[in-house]
Amino acid sequence: MLYRLGADWTATVAQIEEALDGARFVECGATQPRSIGWVPPRGEDHGVLAEAVAGQWLLQLMVESKMVPGSVVKRQVDALAEQIEKQTGRQPGKKQKRELKDQVLLDLLPMAFTKRAAVKVWIAPQERLLVIDAGSASRADEVLTAIGQALPGFSAQLINTALSPAAAMADWLVSGEPPAGFTIDRDCELKAADGEKPVVRYARHPLDIAEIAQHIAEGKRPTRLALSWQGRVSFMLTEGLQIKKISFLDGVFEGRQAKADEGFDADAAIATGELAPMINDLIDALGGEETIGAGAAPAAKPAGAPEAAPARAPASTPGSVPPWETSPA
Repeated sequence: MLYRLGADWTATVAQIEEALDGARFVECGATQPRSIGWVPPRGEDHGVLAEAVAGQWLLQLMVESKMVPGSVVKRQVDALAEQIEKQTGRQPGKKQKRELKDQVLLDLLPMAFTKRAAVKVWIAPQERLLVIDAGSASRADEVLTAIGQALPGFSAQLINTALSPAAAMADWLVSGEPPAGFTIDRDCELKAADGEKPVVRYARHPLDIAEIAQHIAEGKRPTRLALSWQGRVSFMLTEGLQIKKISFLDGVFEGRQAKADEGFDADAAIATGELAPMINDLIDALGGEETIGAGAAPAAKPAGAPEAAPARAPASTPGSVPPWETSPA
């Protein structure tokens, strides 16, 4: 997910490191259902929490949750409720069942499996760009909350563009003319806006076909479109300005340092060096960044296409490649 840092936020990487150090990740306790904290992005024990590589800042938030299946909790609660009914001759009320559920959770949590999710964060201070590799809007909000709690005065806004991604993607597909520097690849998804919301998906299929223009003319909107930038990065763009399934194409990582202790820095420098201009070009292709509070420019609308939607509310991307991890095509 893409954010623009507030103009008045001026923290340094040293200040970020000092602030995050007080919120390092600690594993869940025996009866603690969830734990959130910062871990070294390089993966080294007791390493720094704010890595600075080639002018880019890299962070990583760890979220650990204990998994207690709802069906197990319900079964245990029902068994306890049955015992109470046999002993007292009456069924437990709603309040007592809630108390039983809380007690069952406390009893089961020490035996529960844990699940961890690492969320990578990239800050490009010169561009005032914040990128969160989150699987959902709620997870991204969790990251923003964690940063805000550690760094008073931190502010960031979702990037909105003058053209809605869905309307722009429809125009590119119908005209067959992607924006300069980009090419249309072989995957897309079109979805109707009516009650049944029928979906048409193309995978590994040429998209320069009349059938797609017909779907758009009938009211279906592109929700995902595979694109490549400058023959160097391929990705999936969504209607919410999500950037998914990032892959770096052949030649991008040629000459990369082979030593293990230098690999992280080399990957981070190369990957962020490619992605920063790609994101800028993508924003330009969508009519430029929309100023908060300003009205959106009317979106380009190909002949027969449905009305453009307003600027999106993004969500992100499970499975996308974090900005500083390589995934050569």
